[in-house]
Amino acid sequence: MSYARLTLEQARDLIDDRGATVVDIRDAESFAAAHIEDARHLDDSGLAAFIAESDAAVPLIVCCYHGHSSQAAGAMLAERGFAEVYSLDGGFTGWATRFPDDIDGTAVD
Repeated sequence: MSYARLTLEQARDLIDDRGATVVDIRDAESFAAAHIEDARHLDDSGLAAFIAESDAAVPLIVCCYHGHSSQAAGAMLAERGFAEVYSLDGGFTGWATRFPDDIDGTAVD
């Protein structure tokens, strides 16, 4: 199992076509202010519960601020048994710029 990087457009297609889950690993305050529509916040304290309750066969897109931290988190989630894990290139900042209508909240990092 491994992870791969994907572009904003590829991520949008994966969400629309295959129902990918988006997890946002930014800090809780940033997530609360604004996040990709339907994304779930994920931090160390909720990791075990997320792994236990998630369908490891559903594609998983990991989002951070700019697409750097999500690479390590994606690799870790792939090691934990998720079959298809992606790191979002450009992160939340890129998504908010490219797809502003698909943001819950108003603040942009």
